[in-house]
Amino acid sequence: MLKFESESNTQQTAAAVSAAKPQYLATEPRSFFMTVRDIGFWIRSSRADARMSRERHEHGAAAAFDGLYSRSADPYGAELPQYRYQQRKYDSLLSMLPQRRFQSVLDIGCGRGAFTRKLAPYSAEILGTDISEVAIAQARMLSKSHPNIQYSSAPMLEAPATEQRFDLIVLADTLYYTEAPSAERFETISHNIGSRLVPGGLLLLVNHYFFGIDPASRATRMTHDIFRANPELTCVAEHRRAFFLATLLQRPQM
Repeated sequence: MLKFESESNTQQTAAAVSAAKPQYLATEPRSFFMTVRDIGFWIRSSRADARMSRERHEHGAAAAFDGLYSRSADPYGAELPQYRYQQRKYDSLLSMLPQRRFQSVLDIGCGRGAFTRKLAPYSAEILGTDISEVAIAQARMLSKSHPNIQYSSAPMLEAPATEQRFDLIVLADTLYYTEAPSAERFETISHNIGSRLVPGGLLLLVNHYFFGIDPASRATRMTHDIFRANPELTCVAEHRRAFFLATLLQRPQM
């Protein structure tokens, strides 16, 4: 009898601990983050960025991205099956989000909608936006089987806030393409994004982060610190992973 009660108490304690433990949309990937083939992914991405940077100075960012997506399907290789890194990164981002059914999601800088479609099973409605109309057209074609996803090429980073609010906003690998980036501009973007969240809504901010001391990593650190300093947002968690930094922020409940 005593043994039965002891086992019962142990089971109850384990159940209580399990219930108290935060639950997430996915399990953190445990496999190695890349393979030898992923060297090709980095080369492909670097070449795409270099071409985009050259053309942006002459034609503007929207036209430069349109050119990339017109010349090559999936210019960054985000969904090419031979590369592991980007898909593992998407799974890692899902593992940072709390387990819930999001009612309204905004994915800014969605490109062809690769991560937008990853979020579809956990969301009632998703709006993916990108300044490239070519990328948006491709995203619509690729997302026909996801009726809860809509796409728009309307600018969202610095546009005035509208009545539409979201309980999750994803801003991943987007801010370093901002024209004339500066601390003041990122402060404005931070306030604009924060104003689009419902009370209790979440912002997942993601940017490249390499060795911490290189220029790209320092720029990412500065950007994330600006968002963390926004009084309209509270930092829930920060995750440093292989080659990226992710910060989860929340608009406080009223």
